[in-house]
Order: sequence, then structure tokens, then C-alpha cells
Amino acid sequence: MSLARIIWSISLLAAIVLSFVATPYAGLILAILGLICGWFVDHEHRSGLIIAAVFLALGGAAAWGSIPAVGSYLSGIFGNYSGVLSAAALTAICRTTAERLFLNKGTAE
Repeated sequence: MSLARIIWSISLLAAIVLSFVATPYAGLILAILGLICGWFVDHEHRSGLIIAAVFLALGGAAAWGSIPAVGSYLSGIFGNYSGVLSAAALTAICRTTAERLFLNKGTAE
């Protein structure tokens, strides 16, 4: 198992656990894990990550709320995972920008 897969798995597990455990540092923990996860996203997968982050941030996580009995739990889990994806997307955006500026990997000439 690769390091990237381990970190993404820990992030998902943290999103699940922190939806049931109240701690003032939940957002910080998820943001740090997301920033680390974003570093391991390949160039060809960065667009998909950004789209997923935007979708969940704009209400995709809240769509689960209408399911009886488990909807609030699923909304909490996906809301936390939205924070992870948003932080990972920020890292991916910064990394892509740095690559285009400093490594000349951009498509524009």
C-alpha cells in the first residue's frame, strides 16, 4: 500500500470518526490531513479533485439529510470529507501553479 493511499485512508477515517466525536480541533485536523493529501494527487487527477471539492462544498454533503434515520450522520461524514477535499484541492491548485511558474510544465508558451 502506497503512502498516498494510507494518508487518504486516514483522512476518510478521520472524517467518519470526527462526525461522531465533538472536538474543537476537528476542522484543524481535517484541514491538515487534506493539505497533505493534496500533495499526493497526480497531475491528471487534480481537475477531478477540484470538481469533487466544489460539489461537496456547494451542498452535495447536505443532500443526504433527507434519508430517514441515517441522513444526519451521512451529512456529517460527507461534510467533514468536504473539508478534506477542499484543503486537498487548495494544495493541488498551489502545486499546479508552482509547477507552471517554476518548472515550465504549463501548456501555454
